[in-house]
Amino acid sequence: MTTRHILVVDDEPDIRVLLKEILDDEGFDVAVAENAAQAREARRQRRPDLVLLDIWMPDTDGISLLKEWSADSHLDVPVIMMSGHGTVETAVEATRLGAYDFIEKPLSIAKLLITVQRALENANLQRENLGLRRSAPPLAEPIGRSRAMEQLRASVLRIAQHKTAVFITGESGSGKEVVARFLHQHSPRANGPFVAVGVAGLARENPDAELFGTETDGHVTYGSLEQANGGTLFLKDIADMDLSTQARLLSALEQQAMLRVGGREAVPIDVRIVAATRRDLQAEVNAGRFRDDLFYHLNVVPLRVPSLHDRIEDLDDLLTHYLDYFVNNEGLQRRDFSPGAKARMRDYRWPGNVRELRNLVQRLLILGNGETVEGQEISSALGIRAPAEADAVPPGYDLPLREARERFEKHYLEYQLHACEGSVSKVAERVGIERTHLYRKLRSLGIDPRHIKEASRD
Repeated sequence: MTTRHILVVDDEPDIRVLLKEILDDEGFDVAVAENAAQAREARRQRRPDLVLLDIWMPDTDGISLLKEWSADSHLDVPVIMMSGHGTVETAVEATRLGAYDFIEKPLSIAKLLITVQRALENANLQRENLGLRRSAPPLAEPIGRSRAMEQLRASVLRIAQHKTAVFITGESGSGKEVVARFLHQHSPRANGPFVAVGVAGLARENPDAELFGTETDGHVTYGSLEQANGGTLFLKDIADMDLSTQARLLSALEQQAMLRVGGREAVPIDVRIVAATRRDLQAEVNAGRFRDDLFYHLNVVPLRVPSLHDRIEDLDDLLTHYLDYFVNNEGLQRRDFSPGAKARMRDYRWPGNVRELRNLVQRLLILGNGETVEGQEISSALGIRAPAEADAVPPGYDLPLREARERFEKHYLEYQLHACEGSVSKVAERVGIERTHLYRKLRSLGIDPRHIKEASRD
């Protein structure tokens, strides 16, 4: 389990010492500041996971400091206000500015510890919910009982216990972020943050600011690397990262410290990197579009997420999951999928993978009519050219068994003779039939091996 960093800001030495000792004993990493100036410097040096902030201080009061931090970074860490002279108006103002809670002095240690724990849990929950809303993956873990998925889950659970970087590949929509979240949840960093960054969506004019943060005239904004401190940073679409940002990221990972954009001093980081791409990163390296040293740093443990087409036996489990999800969480009317509908879904290639399946289920529940999804509705939704009639019969299936068998044997043996350039002895050996019996069969089916041999010579 990684250590959470707490900043205590109070002008009373006895309070600072007491809080530091108590929080140290609880396993937290604690920094202290006696005034606003020291608090700004401590926050600049390292992003806290939580701040305990006294309201009444000699230079700048806690409400003013809270207002300043709210304007800087939208208060991306929980702040618990402390005061021995608090009023209702002060508590309301602190809450309006984004403070998580307000506790009165003299402090109740039991209440303080409960409030700290709840504030940290709430911050994690908000961060998780934000990531889920952005990517909308209603999967808590990789779903499926296919051999490929069993092996993938087993590999993730083994890898999760180690600190090494992980590199995930797979087609678009195959569930790479689900695998990354599953890995984080089963790692010693599970209580730390999980921060997902779409590299392709970084601001083109200054991608470094979003990853590394900024520092200007004492004002600090935290980038994704610091927000993920003590946890996991998931870099989606890593192949889209420009070369200068790649160099800066490699330096940060090797030194376990980074400089904010405009910063003066290196900031220590403790982050596990999980990178993902749908592209061939080795080919990007060969083409000079991706740094080979960063590739080797990230590609310590590779994981491949199979496409849905390659694990189509998981279709029923995925369908059940998404039906339950949209019915229970979005209040949509349940519809069952007929055997014919499932058969057409199994025959489909699923270029959009699990994401395409999820969107299809949602669309059919919203727009469809009736209690059952039939095959024709699947064909229309997926743009599959359906048979002329719903009960169309495959070629040859309407023949008597004997005639159908003879037709198959004729086509089969003609193919084998062409493959063996008309040699009956080679065909007999190839298909496992006695040569004399094969000659009789060829005559009964009206096949002349000599014509096929002459055609092969031409």
